[in-house]
Amino acid sequence: MADSIDYIPPKVWTWNKPSGGTFANINRPVAGPTHEKVLPVGRHPLQLYSLGTPNGVKVTILLEELLAAGYSGAEYDAWLIRIGEGEQFGSGFVGINPNSKIPALLDRSGPKSVRVFESGSILLYLAEKFGAFLPKDVAARTETLNWLFWQMGSAPYLGGGFGHFYAYAPTKIEYAIDRFAMEVKRQLDVLDRQLADSEYLAGDDYTIADMAVFPWYGGLVKGWQYGAAEFLSVQDYTNVQRWADMLLARPAVRRGRMVNRTSGDPSGQLRERHNASDFDTATQDKLEAARS
Repeated sequence: MADSIDYIPPKVWTWNKPSGGTFANINRPVAGPTHEKVLPVGRHPLQLYSLGTPNGVKVTILLEELLAAGYSGAEYDAWLIRIGEGEQFGSGFVGINPNSKIPALLDRSGPKSVRVFESGSILLYLAEKFGAFLPKDVAARTETLNWLFWQMGSAPYLGGGFGHFYAYAPTKIEYAIDRFAMEVKRQLDVLDRQLADSEYLAGDDYTIADMAVFPWYGGLVKGWQYGAAEFLSVQDYTNVQRWADMLLARPAVRRGRMVNRTSGDPSGQLRERHNASDFDTATQDKLEAARS
């Protein structure tokens, strides 16, 4: 790969060489399915097709919180989509999300199934469907949506920018890492200042805004996102640390983090979730023990 100071962009970009990096095998400049594949369907009205990435975890946290709050209609099947193997390009998945990104949700509870894609849209859809974790007061609702959309707009800098160049790119480019590290630290400062005066992001109530931001920035300050905690001096963001610890103490958050997870401690991986009892009987360590 040419050094960045020697690279002169052509007049017209063409896709004529591998992009390199961790996800090079699935990167392509066109949309649409690459193969035919029907998605599985379970017995619950809500069918989630996802992976335990930050965007996927947002949704499973909300679903587990809804169930913990007594909304039985939020029971769901969570099917694993292995994005490293290109399963998001199957025809069934593309039929739910033409953008081929996880998570994707199919709500089969009504006379006509509803597809929902983009994690922020899924959070808003479920919060409105069940009337939970989204305030009804106009000012409080707007503040919640402010932070939800802040996260949706900011995450590309954290994941696609900093995360890519710091952790996944085939070469370390100082300018790119410095540029995105500066922006991520500014975002952490935004959160820290907000949480200095507010228990949760949008005020006194726990909302979908917290569920959206936590898997990205909570994961960053607690050290499991990109292995960049020391590099970014995350200990300095004491209010974000306090908030992240408070969310981690919630059983539904801990369960939500397990669903569709494929890495780390096998006891914390529930690769597919079809019943509440799966947390006790179907984690990866138990499945592996049963096979041995």
